[in-house]
Amino acid sequence: MSNINQNSKARAGRRISTGLLMSILLIIGGCSSLYYDTMEKLGIEKREILVDRVGDARDAQNEAQETFRSALERFQSVVSSPDTELKERYEKINDAYSDSESIAEEVRDRIDAVEEVSGALFEEWEDELDRYKSTSLRQSSERKLNETREQYSQLIDRMHKAEERMDPVLQAFEDQVLFLKHNLNAQAIGSLEGELGQIRQDVDALIRNMEQSIAESEAFIKRFRTE
Repeated sequence: MSNINQNSKARAGRRISTGLLMSILLIIGGCSSLYYDTMEKLGIEKREILVDRVGDARDAQNEAQETFRSALERFQSVVSSPDTELKERYEKINDAYSDSESIAEEVRDRIDAVEEVSGALFEEWEDELDRYKSTSLRQSSERKLNETREQYSQLIDRMHKAEERMDPVLQAFEDQVLFLKHNLNAQAIGSLEGELGQIRQDVDALIRNMEQSIAESEAFIKRFRTE
């Protein structure tokens, strides 16, 4: 019985320690340098944080693809369902716009987080080159730094292209929501149909760019994890 109690206390202690650690990290997260220093003391280097954040950005873009697809379907269903109550139709596309706006903000935040840690990583790597005594090792490290920067540049360019593609889709969604808000009638609903073709093209272009960005993210993560 005493062993059971001891094990329970040990598990509880670990939960408290883990919870406390996470709380501390959340508090110091606002100060990037302090956050990275703390993580390094825990054995987690900036390159690992970068890989994790690229993975988070990839996941957010995956979710964004599904959200924008779903939003487009909801806009299309409003046009093709003339018997639905007008208020219900408005609420349907308003919800679709809200969901799209929320995931777009998540994608932007994830990309910002990638840029933040990559800047810190490359700055640290550059500074460390001056500490080498061995010329050959320094040159090898510098070549690796340049290669990684080039790979990262391709990655972040892809991410930003996908990010930029969200804007025209969000604007088109918002335009329709704003128009219907003050013109809630069957004729106004019908006018959406004329806009759907361009919206569909914008969503398709967005998804293609996100797929490219996600593929680039996967390749970047794979390179880092196999080195």
